[in-house]
Amino acid sequence: MHDDRSADMTIPGGRRQRLARVVQRMGLLQPLAAALSVFGSGQLRILAYHRVLTEPVEDFSFDLELVSAWAECFREQMIHLRKHFHPMRFDEVLAILQARRRLPANAVLVTFDDGYEDNHRVAFPILRDLDLSAMFFVATGHIDSGRPYLYDWLVHGLCVTKAGRVEIPELELDVPLPASLDGRRAVAAGVLDRVKALRESTQSILVRRIVAQLGVPVPDRDGGCRPMSWQNLREMRDGGMEIGSHGVHHRMLAKLPASLMKAELVESRRRMEVELGAPARVLSYPVGGHDAFDPEVIAAARAAGYEMACTYIAGTSRPGPHSQFALRRLPVERCMDQAWFEAVLAWPGLFIHRSRRRDASWIGSQPAAT
Repeated sequence: MHDDRSADMTIPGGRRQRLARVVQRMGLLQPLAAALSVFGSGQLRILAYHRVLTEPVEDFSFDLELVSAWAECFREQMIHLRKHFHPMRFDEVLAILQARRRLPANAVLVTFDDGYEDNHRVAFPILRDLDLSAMFFVATGHIDSGRPYLYDWLVHGLCVTKAGRVEIPELELDVPLPASLDGRRAVAAGVLDRVKALRESTQSILVRRIVAQLGVPVPDRDGGCRPMSWQNLREMRDGGMEIGSHGVHHRMLAKLPASLMKAELVESRRRMEVELGAPARVLSYPVGGHDAFDPEVIAAARAAGYEMACTYIAGTSRPGPHSQFALRRLPVERCMDQAWFEAVLAWPGLFIHRSRRRDASWIGSQPAAT
């Protein structure tokens, strides 16, 4: 996972999903949304996606938790959004805030994190067909290089390695690798969660060492988790999409030294201005959980010229001076059926899973990864 979702977020058939189906059958979802537009006036819903793929693939060996929806489900979600809510762009929201006006009732923004190639190939045509816009937060260093994210490659390595077990002393882990792909995904999720609790300087060194030991070194490019290109992004911008910053190298900003953290923010905006003709106005904190940003990161983002920033903490926000750089979002997961998706939009506080705080109690002295 690239974020701080609840541990049971991807378990289908949970109580929230069952409740959503009951409420939908009773015809109460739209009355709930109407009530929230009155009593929750000014709350902004921001949907958060990562990847949209055309169809399930049995041997998909990358992070399945980053698949937010299959293509037909995504189309159905966007049709519902267009029919029952008020889809907006970030530039429209910023203009309203600058004019000190109120947001429209049922305002919704659609966002994508990371910048995977399927955003352009699968999601963009659906959005364009439905005359909708979305914000795509991209890590400019990966757009430049075409290289996969280290987190993705760690999961991939654990899923495909021929090794029978994984030993990682720095993470206090020594576990056998199951034969099944599902079992290996579960191990990978635990390893990834522990990696993200480390200092950023340790993370990249350790991940590269682990994947090398697994016999799956990071390639220059890979079709399974390839980033978009600048040409893809220019086409999407010209087609009505917005492009925002996700840093340069998808690093957890609050875990970086101040100088590197600021460079991630400044250089990302500069590259976007060079390639797209304008710097990013909006930022999404990489990983985006409680430990991914802090007051120092917010101050640096303001100083770098950003006007708004999104977290990956579940919920809605009322944008304003104190929340504009810590906007909460509503994660969309592939396990969400249409009833649950509609329920999350109708009454987010009731139907969305709460974000958790990462448990780092296992960390001792954090020996350097060499």
